[in-house]
Amino acid sequence: MLPKLNQMLHYQIASSDEEEAAVVYKSRIADETDDGFLIEIPISERTGRYKRLFLGDELSMFFVTEDGIKNYFDSHVTGFKEDGIRLVKIRKPEPDRITKVQRRSFLRVAAELELAVKMSGNIRFVCKTDDVGGGGISFICDSKWPIAAGQTLECWILLPFRNGTLDHAAFKAEIVRVVELETGRKHAMIKYIIINDSERQKIIRYCFEKQLEFRNR
Repeated sequence: MLPKLNQMLHYQIASSDEEEAAVVYKSRIADETDDGFLIEIPISERTGRYKRLFLGDELSMFFVTEDGIKNYFDSHVTGFKEDGIRLVKIRKPEPDRITKVQRRSFLRVAAELELAVKMSGNIRFVCKTDDVGGGGISFICDSKWPIAAGQTLECWILLPFRNGTLDHAAFKAEIVRVVELETGRKHAMIKYIIINDSERQKIIRYCFEKQLEFRNR
């Protein structure tokens, strides 16, 4: 399903500047062509300031349907058009390149990312994730750490994005299940219980980019 005329697009612009790459912009679709959309000049959702786009800028975008499903896709700037106001032309995605993420059903991908964990008693350790998603993650750690179902953890995950930038997402999570592996290590599945929407969006963006990477292989 493609976005429609007058639909609002929300997106981040690929940048080597971490702060800039984290800014979320929005634009209305003003017109469309066979291979692209013509969108209005981007405006920051946080500050309300306009942003100038350049030819070739890479965009991680999503639009929300009436049933609350977020539809993610990748695009880039292909040109400009003067039509009373300046419009930006972006590439139209192939329908099978759009990833649907339901409000309560988040995309999940296999990924070995660095995760810092803080437990009660000021116990801290660093481990690797096994998979990552917008609703929770799983990780593998040494057996010496006293983790168990029902415990609350404070976590910080390191996220490497496709444009070369690194970012952290912080959250509090509850351990849902712990499994003892044959290797003697522990596999823990956790769900987020306190996470800012901006932090969750970073994780979803990483998952989206990772899925596109798998598809393009």
